[in-house]
Amino acid sequence: MKYAGWIFIALGCLFYSGCSAQGVIGVIINPTRHEKKVPAEYALGKDKEQKILVFVEQPAWLNINTNLRYHLTASVNMALEKKVKIKSENLVSYSKFLEFRTNEPNFSSLDQAAVGAALGVDKVLYIEVENYSLSKPGGTDYYKGSLDTFAVLIDVSGGMKVWPESEKSKRIRVGFEAEERKQQIAVNRLTAASAYCIARYLYNCPVDEFKIADDFGRAGWKDWIK
Repeated sequence: MKYAGWIFIALGCLFYSGCSAQGVIGVIINPTRHEKKVPAEYALGKDKEQKILVFVEQPAWLNINTNLRYHLTASVNMALEKKVKIKSENLVSYSKFLEFRTNEPNFSSLDQAAVGAALGVDKVLYIEVENYSLSKPGGTDYYKGSLDTFAVLIDVSGGMKVWPESEKSKRIRVGFEAEERKQQIAVNRLTAASAYCIARYLYNCPVDEFKIADDFGRAGWKDWIK
């Protein structure tokens, strides 16, 4: 039962500590903000055996010296494993994807579903980098960074987008005003925040974990903090 533990504690409180019945009912029917969930927009972890490819596209015109494809793929794979509970063996590594991309002469003509089919997966989480910035403003010793991406989930067998349902894609905007550590840590912070903000829509996320400090987007999270 969902609240069996709370019921046991509440009954103990009632019979051994003199709690009022009203207080016991309050404990039972009022879950904490961690117990309350923001429902998944798409329950990706429902099928535990499905294989998933994270396909990150970094536009050629985005002239940067950081391989966001690698770092974002690694961060999203980790978020899918830790938060969505996808088995690590069912996630395609960046090295395997890169090998296919490098050796496939017609890669540029393939759509996301075709790439997923070639790699034997069931779903493709396609992420396109829209904008990226990392700088040290005004000669300071800290980094200011931002990363904007668009994400869609594609079913390989049908070749159709399955998430988001009501939008063309899910826009994710993350960033920070100050990071005092090394450049690579700043990059990792951006990609980890972006990965988290994508993954939170794909499982029943606890209310108190839905919004993070580096989230610059408008996720409607205030509706869930009541």
